[in-house]
Amino acid sequence: QVQLVESGGGLVQPGESLRLSCTASGSFFRVNAMAWYRQAPGKQRELVATVDNGGATNYADSVKGRFTISRDNAKNTVYLHTNSLKPEDTAVYYCYAVISLARWSSNTYWGQGTQVTVSS
Repeated sequence: QVQLVESGGGLVQPGESLRLSCTASGSFFRVNAMAWYRQAPGKQRELVATVDNGGATNYADSVKGRFTISRDNAKNTVYLHTNSLKPEDTAVYYCYAVISLARWSSNTYWGQGTQVTVSS
């Protein structure tokens, strides 16, 4: 059974930083694209950043220049380095991954979510 397990959320003040981590565990052939989404209260889930297994990245305009997504393929782990946090970054952050259980098939998986709260 494949699972995505996140960690690293918390309560911080504006301007501070957090590093979120998400590790894929279980039996699978390969982890393909990985991403972070977030959902604030009363809002739809939105894409924050993506990274493919070659390291190419994309970011939402709202986090460009402040957040960095990276991955360690040997550890099947994706990170989200969040800097200069703002109150509007407050949300539950979800890890997302496209994982191949076999060479010619893939499925999508979500983590359980980790809360990030930015408040003075």
